[in-house]
Amino acid sequence: MKLAQLLLSVGLLLGGVCTAVQAQMAPARTWPELKQAVQERVNAQRYPMTGFDAKQVAEILQRIQSLDRDEWARAWIQTGDVHARHAQSLSSSQPALAAEAYLSAWRYYGFGAWPTQNAAEKKRAHALGTQAFRAYAALAQPKIEVLRIPFEGREIVGYLQRPVGVAKPPVVLSVGGLDSYKEFVVEQFGPDYLKAGLAYVALDMPGTGESPIKIDVGAERIFSRVMDALQSRTDLDIQKIGFQGVSWGGHWAARMAYAEPQRLKAVVNWGGPVHAYFQKDWQTKALGTREYLFDLFQARAAVYGVDTLDDFLAYGPRMSLKDAQALNKPSAPQLLVNGQKDSQVPIDDLYLVLQNGSAKQAWVNPEGGHLGRDKQWSDGRIFSEVIVPWFSQQLK
Repeated sequence: MKLAQLLLSVGLLLGGVCTAVQAQMAPARTWPELKQAVQERVNAQRYPMTGFDAKQVAEILQRIQSLDRDEWARAWIQTGDVHARHAQSLSSSQPALAAEAYLSAWRYYGFGAWPTQNAAEKKRAHALGTQAFRAYAALAQPKIEVLRIPFEGREIVGYLQRPVGVAKPPVVLSVGGLDSYKEFVVEQFGPDYLKAGLAYVALDMPGTGESPIKIDVGAERIFSRVMDALQSRTDLDIQKIGFQGVSWGGHWAARMAYAEPQRLKAVVNWGGPVHAYFQKDWQTKALGTREYLFDLFQARAAVYGVDTLDDFLAYGPRMSLKDAQALNKPSAPQLLVNGQKDSQVPIDDLYLVLQNGSAKQAWVNPEGGHLGRDKQWSDGRIFSEVIVPWFSQQLK
């Protein structure tokens, strides 16, 4: 089935969805509209197009003629292949340049798989992107260690990077979001962690990337398992562990603040859902946001492991931290970050956490959208000027 058909109406896609729900959903972008939106974002270096070359993106978009998911993925794979071959040609003679080329290959493969792997070619793009990123990690400086932690008959995969010249640095478990996997965490946030003298472990949230489990109550146990595994490290200060979750990943930050109030010394919930996000009224409105490029419902449903809108709306409320009566439990120190005008995660969720339980700190951009971003405050600026200094203060 064509992506255009799937995007045209989530109600029609799922069949039998009530008219009241359909009426609250904004029309999906046509291919010309999506093409323009992608080019605008890369020109402005806005998420999810940071780090891409605007000219190369324009060339890729010219090769795509429809909203077909496989056609989309193949076009991005083609450019990813160019960067991967270039990296291979440099790997023995110029490893630093090869590393950059592998990282570029990952970007293009990764966006071919974005935001969720719901077609054969998208799955292939994701596999190629993971392979390219592993090649980058092997050449990166400082070294990026691939962690493989046994977990309930499977494994948790993460990336550990330590700053140069710090014998036993504090470490932050840094979790990606709905469509920003652990590789994105390394690229976008890793340099600022290292500059501040912090080690970090980049991880996928449940339901994404290489996570061994889908989203459900109790899924935060994968992050406690990572903390357990770090206890034996002599090259990290395991008495100073932080946790950050970005976007949907912020939900796991909130959960972990209450699940690990003793072991965690600093937790940042950066735009994560807590309660109102999971309610039907919010979802039937938020699924139509134009802040997201495309396939928002498909990405949100995939992390639960459901296919229909009815199942999706029924699944969400079980994840509410308010209904679980967690908000007044002992908490690790928390910093809450978001924008007042977020159309993806309700700002009410931030205030709900802020106003219950122990004292927390918050940074809210009155003009900001999701994560607090606007024309003045990019994701990178918020991270480097707000979040990293807070971690440094709490952990050092």
